Amino acid sequence: MRYADANSKPSTCYMRDRKNLKKTTSAAKMKLGTSASQTLRTGIRLAVLISTALQGCGHFFFLRLRGKITTLERARWLHRWCAKAIDRLQIELQPEGAFPSGGLLVANHLGYLDILVLSAMHPCVFVAKQEVRSWPLFGLMAKLSGTVFVDRARTTAAHSTNAEMSNALAQGAVVVLFPEGTSSDGSKVLPFRPALFDAATKAGANVVSAHISYDVADGSAANDVCYWGEMSFFPHLLRLLSRHQIRARVRFAAETRKFADRKLAARVTRETVASLAQMPALSTARASTTSLSRSLRQGRQ
Repeated sequence: MRYADANSKPSTCYMRDRKNLKKTTSAAKMKLGTSASQTLRTGIRLAVLISTALQGCGHFFFLRLRGKITTLERARWLHRWCAKAIDRLQIELQPEGAFPSGGLLVANHLGYLDILVLSAMHPCVFVAKQEVRSWPLFGLMAKLSGTVFVDRARTTAAHSTNAEMSNALAQGAVVVLFPEGTSSDGSKVLPFRPALFDAATKAGANVVSAHISYDVADGSAANDVCYWGEMSFFPHLLRLLSRHQIRARVRFAAETRKFADRKLAARVTRETVASLAQMPALSTARASTTSLSRSLRQGRQ
C-alpha cells in the first residue's frame, strides 16, 4: 500500500475536487443571497400593495360621503389607485397604439394583473367572473369600482350581465371584456365566447381589440405572471411580487369596428387579437411608455 508523501504535490483529482467544492459553495451562497433578496422584495411589495388597496378603499368611502358615485366616477377612482399600485410595484407599462375613449375593449386574458395594467392606463369598467368578488380586499375593490360580475354557473346570467354592460356603455365608459372566459399562459389566444358581445352589438358600440403580454427579467411570464389553470391565488401573488422586473405590453388595434352580429364580433376580434400577438415590437413603444409614465405621474399628484 502506498501513502502520499508529505512533500508531494496534490493530485489532479484532489485539485479538481477542491475547485468544484469552491464553485458549489459559491453557488450556494449566491442562491442564498438571491433567495433572501427575493423574500425581502416580496414582503415589501406585499405591504405596499395592501396599503395601496386600503388607501384606495378609504378614498372611495370618503367620496361616498359626498353623494352617489356614478359609473364613470368609479372607473376614474379605480384608474387612480391602479396607477399608483403599478408605479409603486415598479411594473413597466408599454402601450402600443391608442387606448379607446369609449365602447368595448376586447382582449386576451392572462390573469389578475391584466386588470391593474389596463385600469392604470385609462378609466374603464371590467367584466369579471363571479369568483373575483370573494377575493380578500381586491374583491371589494372590484365591487366598488362597478365591475360587472358574470356567474358562469347560471345559464341565464348572460342576460343580466349584458344589461349591466349596456348601462355602462350608455354612460360613455370603456367596458373591458375578456371573451376567452378564462385566463391562459399566453401561448395562444383561446376561442372567444360570443354571448357577452350582445350588449355592444345591440348598442352599436365601437369595438377595439387589444393583446396583452408580459416579460419577466428573472423568471417565466407563463408561470410567474400569468395566473391560469389550477394555480392558487396567494402563492402565485407572492411569486409575482418576488420578480425583479415585470414589463406589461398592450398592443391596441388601430381599427375600430361595429358589429351587428355577436358571433361575427367574436370571430373577427379573436382573429385581430391573434394577429396583434404576432406583431413585432413597434419602434414607437419607448415613446409611448415615456408618455404614459408622464401621465401616471400627473395622475398621482
